[in-house]
Formats: sequence, C-alpha cells, structure tokens
Amino acid sequence: MSTEDKNRATAAAILPLVGGAANITSIAHCMTRLRLSLRDRSLVQDEALKAVPAVMGVVEDDTYQIVLGPGTVARVTPEFEALVAEEREAHPATADELAAQGAEMRAARKAKNQTPFKLFLRRIANIFVPLIPALIGCGIIAGLNGLLINLGWLPSVTPALAAMASGFMALIAVFVGFNTAKEFGGTPILGGAVAAIIVFPGVANIEAFGQKLSPGQGGVLGALGAAVLATYVEKWCRKWVPEAVDVLVTPTLTVLISGLVTIFGLMFLAGEVSTAIGDAANWLLENTGGFAGLVLGGLFLPLVMLGLHQALIPIHTTLIEQQGFTVLLPILAMAGAGQVGCAIAVYKRLKHNTSIRNTIKSALPAGFLGVGEPLIYGVSLPLGRPFITACVGGAAGGAFVGTFSMLGDKVGSTAIGPSGWALFPLLDGNKGLGLTIAIYAGGLLVGYLVGFFATYFFGFSKQMLVELNAPQDSVVAASPAPATSATKPAPEPARL
Repeated sequence: MSTEDKNRATAAAILPLVGGAANITSIAHCMTRLRLSLRDRSLVQDEALKAVPAVMGVVEDDTYQIVLGPGTVARVTPEFEALVAEEREAHPATADELAAQGAEMRAARKAKNQTPFKLFLRRIANIFVPLIPALIGCGIIAGLNGLLINLGWLPSVTPALAAMASGFMALIAVFVGFNTAKEFGGTPILGGAVAAIIVFPGVANIEAFGQKLSPGQGGVLGALGAAVLATYVEKWCRKWVPEAVDVLVTPTLTVLISGLVTIFGLMFLAGEVSTAIGDAANWLLENTGGFAGLVLGGLFLPLVMLGLHQALIPIHTTLIEQQGFTVLLPILAMAGAGQVGCAIAVYKRLKHNTSIRNTIKSALPAGFLGVGEPLIYGVSLPLGRPFITACVGGAAGGAFVGTFSMLGDKVGSTAIGPSGWALFPLLDGNKGLGLTIAIYAGGLLVGYLVGFFATYFFGFSKQMLVELNAPQDSVVAASPAPATSATKPAPEPARL
C-alpha cells in the first residue's frame, strides 16, 4: 500500500468511529494531533478508535484530539477533510440539522467555562504553532551550515545555506503579524503590513525616546502588539467609515494609526521587554543554573497538563531571535527523558500486565523522539505515582543541563517543536557543537536513569503492584485505556 493510500485508509478508519461527517463541526491539526469539534461526544467509539494502528491515543480538551504523531497527522488530516466533504455532499444536512448544530456549538462553548487566561494562551499558540515547521527547517539548515563552516567544507555553498537559514528569521515579525491579525479577527495582510515596519531597514533613520531605532527592534513581541492594535483600529474603522469609501479609508487608517504607534511607541517598549527576557534567561541560568534546571525540568509535565506551557512559545521565539537559540528548550526536554525512564521502569515492574506493557512497547519509540503523550496518558498519569517519579527524572536531567549553563557551557536549540532525540540536529551553544551535544546527551541519560530508578523503587506501593500484576480480567489491568480516552485536558505535546 502506498503512503497516500495508507493515510486515506487511516482517515477512513477514523471517520465512522467519531460519529461520521454529520457529527463533526470543525477539523484542525497541530504538530501531533487531529483536533475535532464534535456535535455529540457519545457517538465516539473510544476503544475502537484506540485500536486503529496509526492512533497513538485520544484526549479530550475543548476539542476531541486524536494523537497520530508528527508527520502522520499532517498527511492524514487532508484525507480526513476530503472524506468528510464527500460524505456531506452525499448526505447534505437539512436546515433543522444546521440550526441544531449551531445551538449545540453555542451551548457547548458556553459550558466550557474558559478562563480569559486560557483563551489568551490558546490564541498565542494559534499564532506561533504554524511557524514551527519553518523554524525547524531553517534551524536544521543553520546547524548544517555551522558544521560545514567549522570543518571548512563547501565554502561556496555555505553563504547560500546561511541565506536559507536566516531569511525566515529576518522576516518572522511579518508572519507573526499576519497570524495575529487572523487570530484576532482582522485582515491578515494588514497585520503583516504593520508588523513589516519593525524589520524595515529604513527605521534606522527614525528617532524615538531620544534614541535611534534599529531594524527588528521589538521583534516578535512588537509584531504581536502592532498586529493586535491594527486589528482593533480596523474594526473601529469598519464600524464608522461609510461603505462607499471603506475600501480606501479603512486600510489606510489602519496602517497609518497603528504604524505610527508602532514606530514611536511599541518598537521601543517591546524592545525593552525582549531585552529583559533575554537578560533574565541568561541571568537565571548563569547564577542559578542547577536549581533553575531542576525546577523547569521537574515542572514542565504539569505545565503541559494545565496548558500553561503555551506561554513559553513567545519567550522561546524571542530568545532565538536575539541569541540564535533558546537555552530553555533543552532543559524542558529533560521532562520527556524522565517520562521515558519512568515507562521502562513500569515495564519492568509490571511483568504480568500485558496491557500496560503492550502500551509501553508501542509508545516508547515515539517517547525517545520526544512525543510523550502516549506514555503520559496511557501509562504514568493514570497510575499516579509514576507520573510524579517521571517529573523527578525530568528535574534531574534539567539540573544536569542547567549546571553546565551555570559553568558557562550553554546548550540551546535553534528552533522549537522537537524534543528528545529529535532535538539533536537543532542543538547549538557557545562552546562548540561537540560539547553541546555531549551535555544534552548527558542530560537525557541522567533523566532516563533517575526516572527509571525513582519509578522502580518509589513509583508503586505494595498494593499497587499486587493489583496491577493481577490477571488480565482485573479492572486495574485495563486502566490505561480509559485514561487515554479523554478525561484529562492535553493542550499541546511536550515538544515545545
């Protein structure tokens, strides 16, 4: 079977198990998950869905999320959308069904009890997550180019690779402005136009707050603020400008007003904030590296569970923009190492629980590559104590990497998204690639070992071992399945 046929077969297997096209109100995907908004959650067949070979797990948050893994989800989603469209064409919805669908969506949205902070974080994620593929691609090219320069190879090619690697980062503010305006309900191209002012070389001739501006000052934070402002200006214009001249006046006023505020206010203020973020990150690791790494590595999994990890995305991007790499991501990636070590210990301890052991065997390869959800929701979290010991492993690995940062050996990533072994091609630092890779690999090893031993010796009570090693017809032996079925919110993979 070809790859295209395999992806379509996966989509075809999933569709009836989520209630068919009539039960789906929206389709989207992130780095690893197919995200569906459903009319009737009770129509979903969780157990059958988890039995589909390509499905790693399922989780429920504000949407029903099917974990397919990086790469796969980007290929299955278009096929799934096509099948939904075909089914709807064959069985069009009636006016009553559409009205009922709208009422259900409004009621569900109202019942979600979303806090403003969570909504804000979700919007931030929607702005920055689409940029991750470009960050990864350009980051890997930058790493390859640096290696070639250090080795003195292909000197005629390295300038071209540098252009490929740096072009996106030079204009990232424009893409952030575009996505921000789109997310906040404005015209995307106007958001991009206003954000483009930040990277325009001519701003070097402008003086604000008693000093000359510099191209790129304020970075992605300035672009974010400029595009939000442009969106509100545009909405105000749409409300008050007569329709006859709207097409001329609204875009002009939007760019003019928000552009002036950006140049003479936001660029300076956002630049100060961006500089403070970089200084704070450097100070934190240079002065409290081991402790900072312990806290960040140990708390990252709980942050992911609460959805608060999304607040780190602009910080990572700002650090990459300023320094060429983010020093926080390799430390946070240690949480995944603790999770892997924990899972191996669970596998060793529960020798008679074939259900959990099969889950671990299928999910462990993805865990080594930084996709931790199947292990989290299928193993450690439903078991309870192993989730805590996994966090202990992450804390140990984070402390290891953080300690080297305190000693002056920084380990960073040129992009966000990958984790685990998948982060190796994106590593960069201030003391040479070889040492950077060695420190990161050492951190992973520490995370694996501490996660393993903490779980092996402290992850189970005697009663838990008796119950979980009981024959397969016991209730507890089947516990990983419902745990992955959608009882815990899981905003984004721990791959930031």
